[in-house]
Amino acid sequence: MNLKTQITKLHYNKDAKGFLFHILRFCSLFYGIGSGLKNFLYDKKILTPKKVNAYVISVGNFTTGGVGKTPVVAEIARYYTEKEIKVAIISRGYGGKLNNKRVNVISDGINLYQTAEMAGDEPYWLAVNLNMCAVLTCADRYKAAKYAVENMGITHIILDDGFQHRKLRRDLDIVLVDSEKMFGNENLLPAGPLREGFEGFSRIDKLVVVSKNTDHTRAEKFAKIMAKKFFTSPQPSPQGEGENVLLCKVEPDYAYNIISGEHLNKDSEITALSAIGQPEQFYKFLEKDYKIKERVTFDDHHQYTKEDIENIEGNIITTEKDAVKLAPLGNTNIYALKLKTVLDVESLLS
Repeated sequence: MNLKTQITKLHYNKDAKGFLFHILRFCSLFYGIGSGLKNFLYDKKILTPKKVNAYVISVGNFTTGGVGKTPVVAEIARYYTEKEIKVAIISRGYGGKLNNKRVNVISDGINLYQTAEMAGDEPYWLAVNLNMCAVLTCADRYKAAKYAVENMGITHIILDDGFQHRKLRRDLDIVLVDSEKMFGNENLLPAGPLREGFEGFSRIDKLVVVSKNTDHTRAEKFAKIMAKKFFTSPQPSPQGEGENVLLCKVEPDYAYNIISGEHLNKDSEITALSAIGQPEQFYKFLEKDYKIKERVTFDDHHQYTKEDIENIEGNIITTEKDAVKLAPLGNTNIYALKLKTVLDVESLLS
């Protein structure tokens, strides 16, 4: 088990202890000071977010990766493009090889300009799967947003993973939380998964509880708790939803061949392959419909080579984000698990 995997296990262990955990908790003190100071300066308007001439929506996390931002970002983008609104998604481009100090156009909504290796798996997946939606990457979201407005005629901007990036003024702050992982051990990075303290909830406009399961009872209960704890009005519905707290259901649909598009029969024997932040739920999805003979897990944002998969016999099922990096290798035995996302986007954006 590598160090990154050990730390991730500690993040989601409420009884975490040991020498490594105590070192990480000490480091968290400095992280908390830095994060708290930045938020204090913005909250007191000593630092002022920059504004662009567009409606800006941030979709972010309170915790580190694997919550489910990408499908939610995609649903919001589809909502706007169906209304023929010019929208752009702006990502940091983590995991890609492009220089993210400059503005990189991954797609202008019609043409695709970069590979998954250069753009990063998430921006590339969004660019491939969304029509008429521009996708850009840059560490400076303000610079990218300004470019999109001035050079591409964009009127609506979606910040992928933008909650802690306060340099750009936004009109709507959406934060996602996983109904299973929740807030882990509730420690700040690096001892826990929290990117900032719970006082940051005061900046949230809409909270989306993501349920990556086939039974959403637990998520509905958690959504009710969050609505009562952080939003005093209005009361949530029996499904756990209210004006400020919504439920996003993510469920497995089918597996398709990443080269031919052919569907794989359920109950087939497969090898499960992934390189994502929190792969456990992906494997649980597969267990429901397929016979897993082996799990092969790489670090998040891993760049695949032929050597990674040449010794795997039989059919492989991976995630759609992994699929965009595996497709160029040309293997015909790789399938991607298609997920369906159920979310009331109209209520989310109202």
